[in-house]
Amino acid sequence: MKRYEKFADDIAELIRSGVLAAGQRVPSVRYASQTHGISPSTVFQAYYLLERRGLIRARPRSGYFVNDTFSLAGLGDRAPEPDLRPAVAAQVSESTEVDVSELVFSVLESIKNPDTVPFGSAFPSPALFPLQRLARSLSSATRDMDSRMVVSDLSPGNPSLRRQIALRYMVAGQMLPMEELLITNGALEALNLCLQAVTEPGDLVAIEAPAFYACLQVLERLKLKAVEIPVHPQHGIDLEVLEQALRRYPIKACWSMTSFQNPTGATVPEARKRDLVELLRKHEVPLIEDDVYAELYYGQHAPKPAKAFDTEGLVLHCGSFAKSLAPGYRVGWVAAGRYAQKVERLKLMTSLCASMPAQAAIADYLQHGGYDRHLRKLRHSLEDQQRAMLGAIARYFPAQTRVSQPSGGYFLWVELPETVDSLKVFQAALAQGISIAPGPMFSPTRRFKPFIRLNYGTPWNDTCERAMEMLGKIIRSMMGADAGRRS
Repeated sequence: MKRYEKFADDIAELIRSGVLAAGQRVPSVRYASQTHGISPSTVFQAYYLLERRGLIRARPRSGYFVNDTFSLAGLGDRAPEPDLRPAVAAQVSESTEVDVSELVFSVLESIKNPDTVPFGSAFPSPALFPLQRLARSLSSATRDMDSRMVVSDLSPGNPSLRRQIALRYMVAGQMLPMEELLITNGALEALNLCLQAVTEPGDLVAIEAPAFYACLQVLERLKLKAVEIPVHPQHGIDLEVLEQALRRYPIKACWSMTSFQNPTGATVPEARKRDLVELLRKHEVPLIEDDVYAELYYGQHAPKPAKAFDTEGLVLHCGSFAKSLAPGYRVGWVAAGRYAQKVERLKLMTSLCASMPAQAAIADYLQHGGYDRHLRKLRHSLEDQQRAMLGAIARYFPAQTRVSQPSGGYFLWVELPETVDSLKVFQAALAQGISIAPGPMFSPTRRFKPFIRLNYGTPWNDTCERAMEMLGKIIRSMMGADAGRRS
């Protein structure tokens, strides 16, 4: 990273954390140069970069100031503090059989048409990924592949790739033995295998509410019952409610996205992740940690996973390259703790191994392709796109709308006025060539009717802007004659 980029990231972090507030002047070029030991030209380059990101602006003969429109999700010059009430009642729900697949399939079908605006997609745009450079790694890895790997690299997977993943854990401050790592066909297979390793049909699993719809589909397929635990839009899974559920029900596993949760974007603070691991340890309940968005953080430091606080091998930590590097390659992994051998045997009993050329290609890219440089660019792009979508919500959606502002990932969880049915919004929007993800697909009990999840993982353009304007019109039309707009 160049010096001006590092200084720009330092200032951006001060803005994100609220140390530099909206409208406040940032350090002068002279002062920044003297105090940080960098040249004035380096400071100027950093400030130009921050201007391009929309974080600061120059005032003639006055210096640089934090943009008013950045503060508080970009919802106007003097937007109110965001309402951070939990999205669902803070109480334990009854265990529920899961049946959401038909709704999920209809949403997935809606994004297959390339002319549809993919706000309902679960994936970022392929345009954000170094696919040509990956193709060179794939070509090189395939050319050099030893035919004996067909047998030697069955599960747990390509040793070079597992070594690279273990190195990334180490750089993040976590020593992880390679023996714990298993390569899978994407994170979804890892999560499936983990659940199979720790449950039997009919068992109860604590899940988040709202929950990632694939989690619900896995429970449905394995004939498991869900106990919904509310997710706070700022703090993530509600530990107090989870503790009540653990006392009340014979829960066999807990599935949680502890960072940049899908769909809310919530991240569990580090101290509460430690508490989560300790709570589950007391009850001898394994945690299946879905951490596929781990690399998509916007600050300078990645949030630690709950796995970092696991001392007894009870956390099965699942990751993937699909969201950060290689969509379509279907390469994920799990650090399965005390369950590593059982998960590996389940893998051998189902799909034997992940694609060997894909594993070798990603191993080559991680070693030679500049992964961290790509990630820095990807994070900046996603943060810019989040800002653009938040601005569009401010312009076009009703005044009563509430929206999350996650510090990573690429989803916004939007609460519409309570009279609006998101399933009807989904149908009306699809008729206009716009896909969204309606709230009921994120709950086995079809809750969250006035909620939608929006994906800002597509580079912003006029088509996105017009689609947001149309969404606003559809939503307001369902509110009645006195529907309002943000000023």
